[in-house]
Amino acid sequence: MENRTIYAAILGLGTVGTGTWKVLQAQKEEMQHKLGAVIEVKKILVRNTAKAAAKTGLPELVTDDWEEIVKDDSIEIVIELMGGLEPARTYIREALEAGKHVVTANKDLIASDHGHLLDLAKQKGCDLMFEAAVAGAIPVILPLKQSLAANHLTEVMGIINGTTNFILTKMAQENMEFADALALATKLGYAEADPTADIEGLDAARKVAILASIAFNSRVTIEDVKNEGITKITANDIRYAKEMGCCIKLIGMAHMAEKGIEAYVAPMLIPESHPLAAVNDSYNAVFVRGDAVDNAMFLGRGAGELPTASAVVGDVFEVARNIVHGCCGRVSCTCYKQLPVVAMEEINSRYFLRVQVEDKIGVLAMLADVFAQHQVSVEQMIQKRRSGDFAEIVVITARVREGDFRKAVECISEKPNVQKVDSVIRVYGAD
Repeated sequence: MENRTIYAAILGLGTVGTGTWKVLQAQKEEMQHKLGAVIEVKKILVRNTAKAAAKTGLPELVTDDWEEIVKDDSIEIVIELMGGLEPARTYIREALEAGKHVVTANKDLIASDHGHLLDLAKQKGCDLMFEAAVAGAIPVILPLKQSLAANHLTEVMGIINGTTNFILTKMAQENMEFADALALATKLGYAEADPTADIEGLDAARKVAILASIAFNSRVTIEDVKNEGITKITANDIRYAKEMGCCIKLIGMAHMAEKGIEAYVAPMLIPESHPLAAVNDSYNAVFVRGDAVDNAMFLGRGAGELPTASAVVGDVFEVARNIVHGCCGRVSCTCYKQLPVVAMEEINSRYFLRVQVEDKIGVLAMLADVFAQHQVSVEQMIQKRRSGDFAEIVVITARVREGDFRKAVECISEKPNVQKVDSVIRVYGAD
C-alpha cells in the first residue's frame, strides 16, 4: 500500500483542467500521507495537442485519442473537465462501463442526466463524483450526502452564480444601472462574452436541479427548474430594497413544501439580517435548513481556475481513498424518493410590485379592488414619487399563490390609468 500508484486521466485542459493539473502537481508530496497512495496523471485528452504539450511541458501525456484512455486498464480515474453535453456524456458512460471511476465538474450534464449516470455507476460499482458542478470551491455536495444525512432538509437556497452577484453588488454599492455593472463585470473577466446563461438564471438553475435532487432524495432535472434572471432589476429597485432593510440577490431556491419540491431561480429581496445578504462580489454561498442542524451556511469562491480545481481534486482524493480501502461506490445515488415538483403557478410567495399610475383619486382603490378579486392580500401600498401626471406606487403583498398574483398583475397592466408595471420581485420569507 505504501508504494501504491493510482493512474488518472484528465479530459480537457482549459481553465479548470489547467487548475486541476496544477493542484495535483502541488499535492504530490502530500498524497502518500493523505491517501495512502500517489495519484499520477497518465494521459490528458485535448483537441490541440501542441498547445497542451507546451502548457504541461510533458508532451508524452497529451493525446487527442479517447481510445488511448478508455482502453487503458491501468487508468482507474477519469477526470472530465471538458464541459457541455457531448462528447462528455459519451466519454463518462464509456469510462463507467469500463469500470473506471469518474470525477466531473460538468453541471450541464449532471443537471440533465445525473440519474442515468449514477445508476450506471452503481451498477458498475464505481464512484461518480461532481462536487465542482455546484458553487466551485465550496464543499456542499458531499456534506449534503454525508455530514447532513441525519437531517430532514426543508430548504437549500443560495447565491450560486458569481457573475450576477458581482453585478448586483456593484448596483447596490456604487449605484450602477444593470448595463453599466454588466459592462464592468465583462471588463474584469467575471462575465463571459455571451453572459446570457448567467444573467438569465440558467447557470444557477442547473445547480438548483443538482442541489434539490440531493437535498430531498428525489430526482430534479434542469427541465423542472424555472429560471428568471436579473436583467429587469434597476437602480430604483435596489434603492427601494435598501429602504425596506433588504438587498436584492439572485437566489437559487430548493424548498420542500407540502405539495412537493419547489425549485426555481429568481431575484429576491432578502432581509439584511439574513446571512446571504452579506455575501457580495463574486462570492457564492449555500444556506441549508434542516430539522436537526437548524441553519448552516457554506461560503466561498464559486468559480475560477484554482477554486474549482480545489473541489475537483478533493473528489479525486476521495475516490483514491476508496480505491485504497476497497470501498468504491459506497455513496451512490441518494434519490430513493419520487416526489412531485410543484408547478410555478402553485408556489406561494410574497411580492414587491412597483407600478406607474395616473395621479388621480381612486387609483389606489382600483388597485386594491383588483388584488381583492384575485385573492391577493396586500401588506403595504405606498405612493412614493410623482413625475408629471403620474405617481409611483409600491405594493408589498402577503404570501400569495403565484398564479393568482400574476393574473392580478396582468389585469393591472391593462387598466387605462396604469402607465406601466416597472418591477415584480419576490420577497424572501421562510415558512
